[in-house]
Amino acid sequence: MLRMMPDIKKAVLAYSGGLDTSIILKWLQQARGCEVVTFTADIGQGEELESARAKARDCGASEVRVADLKEEFARDFIFPMFRANALYEGEYLLGTAIARPLIAKHLVQVAAETGADAICHGATGKGNDQVRFELSAYALNPDIQVIAPWREWEFRSRSDLMAYAREHGIAVDGDAGGGGDDTAASPYSMDANLLHISYEGGELEDPWHAPDEAMWRMTESPRRAPDAPREMTLEFARGDVRAIDGVAMTPAEAMAELNRAGGEHGVGRADIVENRYVGMKNRGCYETPGGTVLLKARRAMESLTLDRESAHLKDELMPRYAKLIYNGYWFSPERRMLQQMIDAAQEAVNGEVKIRLYKGGVEVLGRRSPDSLFDEKVVTFEEDAGAYDQSDASGFIRLNALRLRLAARKRGAR
Repeated sequence: MLRMMPDIKKAVLAYSGGLDTSIILKWLQQARGCEVVTFTADIGQGEELESARAKARDCGASEVRVADLKEEFARDFIFPMFRANALYEGEYLLGTAIARPLIAKHLVQVAAETGADAICHGATGKGNDQVRFELSAYALNPDIQVIAPWREWEFRSRSDLMAYAREHGIAVDGDAGGGGDDTAASPYSMDANLLHISYEGGELEDPWHAPDEAMWRMTESPRRAPDAPREMTLEFARGDVRAIDGVAMTPAEAMAELNRAGGEHGVGRADIVENRYVGMKNRGCYETPGGTVLLKARRAMESLTLDRESAHLKDELMPRYAKLIYNGYWFSPERRMLQQMIDAAQEAVNGEVKIRLYKGGVEVLGRRSPDSLFDEKVVTFEEDAGAYDQSDASGFIRLNALRLRLAARKRGAR
């Protein structure tokens, strides 16, 4: 039974062209009696979006919008997140989580431009995406109405959706991305963008079941990767990649090249059981070749250019930052505050990192920077010409050992 909702005359739907959002489009017209504007984001999912545009028109959308957001996604979302070296629960590179605030931002913008009363998404009531979409939307427009059909309608399974599609003559085909649909041609729930591909559901719901090799789409199997390694040099400016092998690239171009090279050499697969924000554990498999390469190279660059305590403070704050993104708080004041600190620390993260890709691995071969804090005169094992007085270490050790010695004496006195 539908709960009472405010009267909505027009809604903007995050539309992918897949099964879920095509049915939502029709359902909004029938159950809500409202006009529907569709919005499809090209965030590098690698699908032809013209089919989504045509299908939205066929399903009765009053207006169809498709936007190329790849550069904005890389520049304003992926790169700032990577300046923090963000990993959720030590493994997940947040490929889906970081895309949701971008899509929500544009849904809210389109709603304002078209005079819509509400936005609508296809995320289920069990997942994180519903939280990410809606927290982002409310942070940008506190008065926006949000329609979440999976929390309202009578459908409970994919079979229900297929039956509805047949009843209303809705063609079922592949997913064009941007709204969180499943892919009809795949047994998995998938999400693809410029940063990653994720896989959930199907046989993956058994954490003991190994992923089928045929599932992976973005990376070559490390066992079948080229026998010849690939060496690359990444140039950084203020923490962001600016060039690869001497060729200047935009953020989206850099991510595409890193994905290509990393994927070819089997880099970036992950099989994770993670803790969803809504309370349950979930098993997901991820391919993030470019992000895996970028993280390794970035940490190598920071190891040379960041002060010890600045680097350690970043590492201490990183899990909190990553959790904010995972849980949907990209537009929160605390994330913005952390970002300002992180970005300030990147002023000196400039230089080059040389890496080698080989059969699933990323190896750092060298790093150099005009802002390097590495001083060969101090660290050398040879004569340092007085750059460091080794006798100073005696007092340093005695002072730091004082509390330990006092505690040991106390224990010995008992």
